[in-house]
This record gives sequence, structure tokens and C-alpha cells, in this order.
Amino acid sequence: MKKSLFTLALAALGFAAVAQTTPAAAPAAAGSYAGLLGATVAQVMNTGDAAELQALAAKLERAATVAPADWLPRYYQAYALLISAFTSKEDGDAKDALLDRAEVALAQARQLKGDESELLALQAYVYQARLGISPMLRSMKYSRMVSETVTLAKKADATNPRPYLIGANNVYYTPSMFGGGAEAAKPLFEEAKAKYAAFRPAGPLAPNWGQNQVLGRLKKYETAATPATAASAATTSTTK
Repeated sequence: MKKSLFTLALAALGFAAVAQTTPAAAPAAAGSYAGLLGATVAQVMNTGDAAELQALAAKLERAATVAPADWLPRYYQAYALLISAFTSKEDGDAKDALLDRAEVALAQARQLKGDESELLALQAYVYQARLGISPMLRSMKYSRMVSETVTLAKKADATNPRPYLIGANNVYYTPSMFGGGAEAAKPLFEEAKAKYAAFRPAGPLAPNWGQNQVLGRLKKYETAATPATAASAATTSTTK
């Protein structure tokens, strides 16, 4: 049961990642490479359907052949495959296969000298997805790998908010007996929120996802605290 709840929670986390501010289309003609790439990225950021995400990943792979020096198609191809793995109803082997493909695309983006912090953050997110496939068996390995890769991403660019989000998620889903849990993660989500507020993407198609996920998580903290606050006030009033 714990495994099922953990996996469902991570799937919801992955789906939340697609409900982000969509990168603005590049100021280019609709039929141009930049315009088509922008439209495809917008589709990726606005769907949680696994099959559609895989189709979009294939489209981004074709875009990468049109502009072989641009790292962004490979980055978003990896992102689409990652979110597809989060939201897919297929078995663990099929999800791992999607994540294998995501890591191949990430490696290609790294060869093209893509933004190191962004690539490391996405790699950490892939590790988080692998953990979610079998948390009981994989927690020792992948929780550590997420943490280590998040640290590297922060070192590469301390202003990038995405490593802070992924690190907060990692703590949130770590059992409290190992130093994790909701309360331990709350200040990390608050730190991520501040990072997002200050962040400005490098360009119209630069990575810009994750803020809504942070705000949604913090909203849940507020919602959870409200009943407790009301109950406390009621108890106080009856004891006066």
C-alpha cells in the first residue's frame, strides 16, 4: 500500500510539472524553426497525456535533426519522455524504457553544451521518476543520486530554481525517520518559491517550468493548517 501511495503521489507530482507557465513562442514566423519549436514546447507544457507526450518527444527528436547544434529540442524531448513516464499507466519496465530514452536525449543535449544547471536538474528529476517506479527497492540508491545531482545543479547556477524544487520534492517524499517528510520540506519549498520569484529565463524558449508546482505544494500546506488553526481557536474559546 505504501508503495502504491508513493507511486501515485510521484505521478501527480509529474503531472503537476506540466501545468506551468508556457514558454512564449519565439518572435519568429509561424512556419520557421523557432516558431515550430515554440509551438511544440507549448504543447508539451500543456498536456499530461502519456501517449501525446511520447508523440511530441518524437516530433522534438525530428526538430533536433533540423537544428543539430541546438540543445533545446533534445532537452524538451527528454522532458516530454520524463513526464510521460510519470503519467503513464504502463508497468515499471516500460517506464524505465522511457526514462532510458530521456537520458539518451539529455546526454545529447550535454554534448551540445546546453545549460549545465538545467540539464543536471532534469537528470535529477529522471532519478526521481526512477525512484517512484519502485520506491521500496530503489530509495537507497536513487534518493542519494537525486540529492547529489541537485547539489551539482545548484553549484552550476545558484539562481536556477528547478534544482531547489526537485530537492524539496526529494525531502518531502523521504520518510521522516530518515530526515524527510512534509515539515522538513516546507522551508525548502519556500526557498524554491523565492528562487522562482527572482528567476528570469535566458530566452523565450529557455526552461521555465516548475513554479506552479511549488505554489501548489505551499497552498496545500496552508490548506492543511487551516482546520488545525480553527480547531485550536475553538478549543481556546471553550476553555476561557
